[in-house]
Amino acid sequence: MKRALARSVSILGHPLLMLPLALLLPAAVGGMPGTAPTAVAFAAAAALVMGWSWRRVRTGRWAHVDASAADERRSLHRFLLPVLAAAAILALRATPGVSAYLALSALIVAAAVLSSRWCKLSLHAAFAVFCALMLLRWSAWAGAAALAFATAVLWSRLALARHRPRDLFAGIAAGAAAAALSWPLVPQWPAP
Repeated sequence: MKRALARSVSILGHPLLMLPLALLLPAAVGGMPGTAPTAVAFAAAAALVMGWSWRRVRTGRWAHVDASAADERRSLHRFLLPVLAAAAILALRATPGVSAYLALSALIVAAAVLSSRWCKLSLHAAFAVFCALMLLRWSAWAGAAALAFATAVLWSRLALARHRPRDLFAGIAAGAAAAALSWPLVPQWPAP
């Protein structure tokens, strides 16, 4: 039961779900222009990453789509960095702030690359914290709920033995740093 719950929380806390939710919720509630095309672009990007990961498993290059082995994570990071950079450039005309948040997401992945000799920085932890703090700036209620969920995501990664505590702390630091950088870069969204 505990493992099944941890797996469910980990899936729901996946960065491919957390980032679009944290960006699209304020945009949709605020009626910001470009929300629908941004949602379609996120779905296409998620399908691209999921398809690529699935193919890596199917061809035997990866043992699991979670990319837990060091060489799997390296290839995932090499794939994600240009995808996020391209998405940030393409999003310049999208919903306000999306481009900056995508560029900061690329910085989180870059932090994972740079720290890979010392730890396996948890992207789940990084994006859960990044998104929670992003939502906290928009709405205290949404931010508090997202921070509570981020705590559950951290627990799930430990319960599934995907990370050690230092990996989670590295992820928390990367996510918090990206959020702190976003505050002067991104105009605040209208409160709900």
